[in-house]
Amino acid sequence: MSGTTEFIPPRRWRATTAALLFALVLATDQATKVVVRAAVRAGFVARDLIPGVVELRFAANTGAAFSLGEGFGWAFVLLAVAVTCFCAWYLRRAPLISKLEVVGLALVAAGAVGNAVDRAAFGYVTDFIATQFIDFPIFNIADIGITCGAAIAFIGFVFSPANKVDATAELDRRDAEARERRVARRGRREGR
Repeated sequence: MSGTTEFIPPRRWRATTAALLFALVLATDQATKVVVRAAVRAGFVARDLIPGVVELRFAANTGAAFSLGEGFGWAFVLLAVAVTCFCAWYLRRAPLISKLEVVGLALVAAGAVGNAVDRAAFGYVTDFIATQFIDFPIFNIADIGITCGAAIAFIGFVFSPANKVDATAELDRRDAEARERRVARRGRREGR
């Protein structure tokens, strides 16, 4: 277990790191969306960012990923609140968690909130990054946070020694607890 200590950050590190990443991604997402909406009002249509690879093109997405679920904006806002609450709860309560999980969940929560802010304020999500080399839906910084965050958290969970449990030791611990409960119950019955 000595090699796993670097994978089990203290709660203060979890909270600080998650809060900073959350704020950074959310601020970047909202700032880029403000710039894009202002550019659209000024007549912006589309512009190559990296010719043949990525272009900036505004899209008002009233659905979720890939524009699925159009018309359910408030349901997605509630889902974002639920996802963010779960991430915060997990980061606070999980006894063993890797640093990658902290980073990933902070990115997921920031992305969820970033898109929820758009839905609540405008009724749509401001998407503006379009790939040219592949037919892919237009996305934004929040979507990048959600996608990369989920992958990072998953990798952190799967490969972290923090989530490995010694099955024999765990079964022995549970057996000892059950034995203690039986002895305590027997003692209460005999004490009557």
